[in-house]
Amino acid sequence: MPDQPIPQPVRKTVHNPLANYFRQPKLYLKLPSKGKFYPDGSLDISETEEYPVFAMTAKDELMFKTPDALMNGAATVEVIKSCIPAIKNPWNMPSIDMDPVLIAIRIATYGERMEVKSSCPSCDHRNEYDINLLTFLDKVSNFVYHDTVAVSELTLNIRPYTYKELTKIAIKTFEQQKLIAIVNDDKLSDEERVEKFGESFVNLTSMTVDVVVNCIDSIETPDGTVTDKTMLKEFMENTSSEIFNLVNDQIREMKDIMALKAEGVECEECQHKFTLEIAMDQTNFFVVGS
Repeated sequence: MPDQPIPQPVRKTVHNPLANYFRQPKLYLKLPSKGKFYPDGSLDISETEEYPVFAMTAKDELMFKTPDALMNGAATVEVIKSCIPAIKNPWNMPSIDMDPVLIAIRIATYGERMEVKSSCPSCDHRNEYDINLLTFLDKVSNFVYHDTVAVSELTLNIRPYTYKELTKIAIKTFEQQKLIAIVNDDKLSDEERVEKFGESFVNLTSMTVDVVVNCIDSIETPDGTVTDKTMLKEFMENTSSEIFNLVNDQIREMKDIMALKAEGVECEECQHKFTLEIAMDQTNFFVVGS
């Protein structure tokens, strides 16, 4: 008689009586991208175009105190997944959504007002400003991304950087700073300096081209549309710097429009009016009173 399979105990799902006391959404965010530019599976598309935002947990706050996780973007990704569960893969999030998403998480956690300290560009007086972050979210809710660049007979269809690409750019910038330190190192010979500078420069230039090429979905020509990434890269490597810069500048400009700014602030000392740009540095942006 063949061995009978041993019956396995049925595990019952136990309802946690504390579930009713879990976090609830504090606000609903309209993404500037309107959900566009997310690869399949990266975002649970909302029919209302509004996404619930939860306050950070204690674990989330600790993530922003881990320097290595901040540098490689891992901390930001985990916090976004925790606070806006609809964004399944924040690495694929378009850059135009980045600042509004972080601002919404801060509002959900600490409230809509944020104190910012800044020196006056005219007299250098140190001022304190009380910024209403909800005003910024209202302003960007109707943002329209310009996703084409027309050059002569060509139309280039572009998309924003992803958060993953932005992280690479940040690391590239860090590498450039290290490069300067290497070149200025008195312990190295002139030949070693030239060699290290050359190697780093080639790597950084290649990364810049790759990031821009990845943001081009297709190029329309009089003879048809080109979507092959190898052909697109070959074109960008062999086209004029004018075309390359037009594409790169538009991608950057669309990202910069989303940057958090307080317009028309006034210095309490000399009454000089200026635009206050607020750095979205997670090491201080998510500290109460920063």
